[in-house]
Amino acid sequence: MRNADDLTRCAALIEFNDMRRQHIDAATLRAAKPDAAKANSESKRAHTTNAARVILQRAADVQPQPIRWLWPDWLPAGKLTILAGAAGRGKTTLALAFAAVVSRGGRWPDGSACADGGNVLVWSSEDDVSDTLVPRLILAGADLNRVHFVCNVKSADGELMPFDPARDMPLLSEQIAEIGGARLLLVDPVLSAVSGDAHRANDVRRNLQPLVDLAAAHGCAVIGISHFSKGTQGRTPVERVLGSQAFGALARMVLVTAKDEGAERRILARAKSNVAPDDGGFAYRLERREALPGIVSNCVEWGERIEGSAREILNEVERDPDMGGEFTERDEAAAFLRSLLSDGPLAAKQIESDARGAGHAWRTIERAKRDMDIEARKIGQKWVWALPSEDRQPDAEDRQAD
Repeated sequence: MRNADDLTRCAALIEFNDMRRQHIDAATLRAAKPDAAKANSESKRAHTTNAARVILQRAADVQPQPIRWLWPDWLPAGKLTILAGAAGRGKTTLALAFAAVVSRGGRWPDGSACADGGNVLVWSSEDDVSDTLVPRLILAGADLNRVHFVCNVKSADGELMPFDPARDMPLLSEQIAEIGGARLLLVDPVLSAVSGDAHRANDVRRNLQPLVDLAAAHGCAVIGISHFSKGTQGRTPVERVLGSQAFGALARMVLVTAKDEGAERRILARAKSNVAPDDGGFAYRLERREALPGIVSNCVEWGERIEGSAREILNEVERDPDMGGEFTERDEAAAFLRSLLSDGPLAAKQIESDARGAGHAWRTIERAKRDMDIEARKIGQKWVWALPSEDRQPDAEDRQAD
């Protein structure tokens, strides 16, 4: 019997020791947990300290500043302005007229003085400096000592390479500092600053950002020259700017040009502004004059001030006499279709999506399609639309007036 009791007591003792050991292990773990948690927290803090983080700026710490202007309400300093229009409207000549005013501290078309003149930089990939740009600057009365052309880039080993706005903005920023700053930079055309697809908003924004940053860093107004897309007559002026709508969206000011087809009068109009009124314009003419003996070039003669929105002004000077000067919804739909299809056939579903996004009724789009004899054909499982064959070749653009 005693042996049975001994066995019972041994079993009870083993069970007690197991319970005690479990209790001690649990207590040890509970005591260790705060240290482990603390160590883990400190590790996370160290990791966070060494990693990138978002910086917040409190509005109360910001000192409000007024908009700085090169030409009040027309050319903001430190920001991007787009100057756009069809070929032959004199966009480059206009931009050089602005450059002349800045270089000599002259007067703007509205009679106001350029109180903050200085150096001007010009980068042009389309016009010759000696036979085109300098003669126009002379006729505009520019101080040629203050106008600098952006030419090549010299590498560390002495190799000369063409200036690439998409790559060489930091080097240009260094040169601006060396010459004592600049008040105006002309980029002609602004498409040259985009190394990616100029019709993709993300590419345009990413590639134009260095240009925007340079303008802000030096307080320099930037004018980027652009064309209108073909077949966009009747659409809003900002929508007509060639390439992605990101050009117009990123710019703080969009100026547009047009020509009165029944006269030699041309128009400069304010199409968009985030920082000033967005209407009104000025008439101007392009004159051919002798800059130097034997050298004839273009210059701008300013005319009267014009009231109204840019769309009203452009509709007035670009009107088709057969339409009585008015664009109907179907006319706008036709211009929209011509713009979409100018680069080639497009799926009908994509056209419908783009049309609705632009505010066009699909019924109006289909009527315009019939009016324009747009071809519809099935490729695989998709229907595609294409302009008539005789409309697919782009017209040659005469840049002489620009």
